[in-house]
Amino acid sequence: MKRIKQGLNVLTTLTVAASGSIAYTNAQNVQPYQGKIGRTLAESKEWWPEPVKAPKGAPNVVWILLDDVGYGAISSFGGLIRTPTLDSLANNGLKYTNFHTCAISAPTRAALLTGRNSASVHVSGFSHTVMSAGFPGWDGKIPSSAGTIAEILRENGYNTYAVGKYGVTPDEDATDAGPFDRWPTGKGFDHFFGFLGSQTDQYSPDLVEDQWHVTPDGRHLSEQITDKAISYIDRQKKAAPDKPFFLYYAPGAVHAPHQVDKFWSDQYKGKFDKGWDVYRKEVFDRQKKLGVIPANAVLPDRNPNIKAWDKLTPDEQKLYTRFIEVYAGYLTYTDYQISRVINHLKEIKQLDNTLVFVLVGDNGASKEGTQNGDIDRTLLSKALTEQENIQYNLNKINEIGTAAGTETNYPLGWAQATNTPFRNWKQDANSEGGTHNPLIVFYPKQIHAKGEIRTQYSHVIDILPTTLDITGVKALAEIKSVKQDSIQGISLAYSINDAKAQARRTQQYYYIFGNRSIYKDGWKASLAYHPDFIDLGQPQAQNSTSVTFDENAWELYNLIDDPTERIDLAKKNPTKLAELKALFESEAQSHNLYPFITWDDVLNGKIHRTKNSKSFIESAKDITKARETK
Repeated sequence: MKRIKQGLNVLTTLTVAASGSIAYTNAQNVQPYQGKIGRTLAESKEWWPEPVKAPKGAPNVVWILLDDVGYGAISSFGGLIRTPTLDSLANNGLKYTNFHTCAISAPTRAALLTGRNSASVHVSGFSHTVMSAGFPGWDGKIPSSAGTIAEILRENGYNTYAVGKYGVTPDEDATDAGPFDRWPTGKGFDHFFGFLGSQTDQYSPDLVEDQWHVTPDGRHLSEQITDKAISYIDRQKKAAPDKPFFLYYAPGAVHAPHQVDKFWSDQYKGKFDKGWDVYRKEVFDRQKKLGVIPANAVLPDRNPNIKAWDKLTPDEQKLYTRFIEVYAGYLTYTDYQISRVINHLKEIKQLDNTLVFVLVGDNGASKEGTQNGDIDRTLLSKALTEQENIQYNLNKINEIGTAAGTETNYPLGWAQATNTPFRNWKQDANSEGGTHNPLIVFYPKQIHAKGEIRTQYSHVIDILPTTLDITGVKALAEIKSVKQDSIQGISLAYSINDAKAQARRTQQYYYIFGNRSIYKDGWKASLAYHPDFIDLGQPQAQNSTSVTFDENAWELYNLIDDPTERIDLAKKNPTKLAELKALFESEAQSHNLYPFITWDDVLNGKIHRTKNSKSFIESAKDITKARETK
């Protein structure tokens, strides 16, 4: 474990503040001029600064970030969807089973890239115009004082590449006119190939290469970004074989639209005919056997908004089964594309010296597919009754997942199933179902505890300092003459060789548009903004002002005794609840989370980045109108 020990020595140049944040005390120094300048050349002595080089033996680094994957989807964490590449990485590395994200895409990505809480880097919501606001924690503009992992590694001798989804470039900057300082190439990446927004059509993507939009070639986006990633690696290794690289591989998969060739989706025909209730039970049992959930975990009841599978009509079962077949095929296809990168590293003899992190989801399973699933996603959709919606989808069942511009997303029943064993789903920062994702760490050169489980509580902001620790790279006090804010993540290097090490992250706050929670030493207090709030396209969302929000309806859970949040202890332990509520308020204030912006504020157009920006509802109506006129 020489490299890890060298990495751990980096901690001697850092101090850990009382909050657990990393504060800088040392960084790469600017080399003072060491030559001699005389009146003539003969009286002078030339001097050249040493070129920046990565620490000797520093590994390549690959971060893989999947989109909208619940805890109970992939096979190495008990799911029924085949992911042989991820399984291999997990079985030859470490499985972190108590890892957490921010419950929705942009905050997770901002936190991951910077090692700081999302509100601290201005991304409490999104970088989209209609879902950000003119406040320090909400404007969607990551500041230069929050340097990214790419900026740090590039300043320390790495080449840096990003492919796939970026998701944290402000809308008003995302044209070929720039400005480009908040594009990936302005945030430390030598090259970028992918899309800047939250989602895109996989066959006709809003595609960007470096600093301009390019025309897609008609192939699936995941294939294109994989080709590009491999080409970046090969070009660099040919020019500088000893120089390490950092690859940020973030496919649009498996966010909607679920699009994949039928070769993949048809492999799952008949595999889910037993329905989502049986899926949950089978996955839960598998998770227990694999040890990826605590032995005392109990499977929560089915969400009351979801019908029992055996109460559905044959047409409903037929329709909903096809949705999950497409999703499963899409995930297996994504795994295949990841295998191309991993196998290529093996072929060029780089895999053993490559540190790989796989974040299996930037949040829990997607709640955005509505009760009946989506084929033509328009957020507000058409004013159809449930039966009309089902019939509409049945008439287009053969189009689900095709390249015909469909906006496929599975129904809520499958969101809960692929989120097993947790309650709720994406957007629900109050629930483990929104924030609890698998993490895989793979590094053949140093990790020899093959397939072992780590249960230490951890958060997405911890990936950056862990990477610095293991690579031996030092954080920087300044980047481009801008003083850097403290990194708030805590390195997980301490747990790599010690499965029983005490968790160093003891608290963490969560907030997404009203939904909120605070974790502290095994206890968790949470508040759902709208307990019945299912999806942006649901009636209760469109008329959300009619739903009463009770700011006193906090819940309290002991996650050690009750890891799936089944038993609310708020009334039995009001003292602990009050303590955690006060801690949440303190965290909110210190991390620039105020003001508390909610889904109501977004849906009803109460926040505007610019004078002419439209409300979320108005923008959704424009989308609907545009599609209907095509």
